[in-house]
Amino acid sequence: MTAEAAAEPAPVRQRAAASALRPRVQPGRWLFSPVPLARIAVLRVVVYLFVPVDVLLTTTWVRAHAQVPGELYAPLRLGRVLPLPTPGPWVEALQVVLVAAALVAALAAARSRLTRVTGWLVAVLYLEWMVVAMSYGKVDHDRFAFLVALFVLPSVGCAALRSRERTEAAGWALSMIALAVVATYTLAAVAKIRYGGWGWVDGSTLTWAVLRRNTPLSEPLLDMPAVLHAAQYALVLMELAIAPLLLVRWREPRITWGLAGFFLGFHLMTFSMVTIIFLPHCIALLSLLPLEKLVPSAAPP
Repeated sequence: MTAEAAAEPAPVRQRAAASALRPRVQPGRWLFSPVPLARIAVLRVVVYLFVPVDVLLTTTWVRAHAQVPGELYAPLRLGRVLPLPTPGPWVEALQVVLVAAALVAALAAARSRLTRVTGWLVAVLYLEWMVVAMSYGKVDHDRFAFLVALFVLPSVGCAALRSRERTEAAGWALSMIALAVVATYTLAAVAKIRYGGWGWVDGSTLTWAVLRRNTPLSEPLLDMPAVLHAAQYALVLMELAIAPLLLVRWREPRITWGLAGFFLGFHLMTFSMVTIIFLPHCIALLSLLPLEKLVPSAAPP
């Protein structure tokens, strides 16, 4: 505490501390609260550079669907509503075009004439990549917020890395991503109860997960079933009660950093315990942080 702060009366310090816990904006203005364009610019580069990593490393198995018999293709609802083709050799071309488009989008992230076109092209191609990936009986929910990010980021238009301007368009885009991030957690908890029943929470779900995908860090927990049992309750509580706090724009930035760090740490811990990592979702989580500070000249004077 500084000498000036120490000299302030206790009620003044208490009011200042309480102010840090209040949202920055009124609820009605939350969706369009101005955000630095530099944050959008940095996030675009991160998102578009992650696409080749995901397509070539973490979901490279999607390309194998080009050789799968067409009768095994059970398209998602989007694939049934739109006349999307059955996966075939064209999936290999989709992979190449998607990677190339993402690299071009990363390079054009600050150019107004190319940002929207390249951004939405990547969004549409990646969506088709996901339809091909998830139309064979397994749907991963870690892609939802990332897909939302791909579709809303181009709407902002030009956003330079060194820009100091704040716009409502940037605020709306980041609000949409934040809503998708929180929805991923809360709807995951709802799905656990809806499809797994309370047995998901009160059974041996995590014990089964550790038995299937244990690591040197998680294997000792098999001798502590009470810990795994309690962790199931803690997980659902986190998804329902703590995740919505990510939607609050706190006056004190350290609270935002702490919450985002908590969830990123949770995903890191999950990977270390059962080798499951939600990489696209973690990329979307970065949108909650003041990424503009990574560009010193973009920080407010």
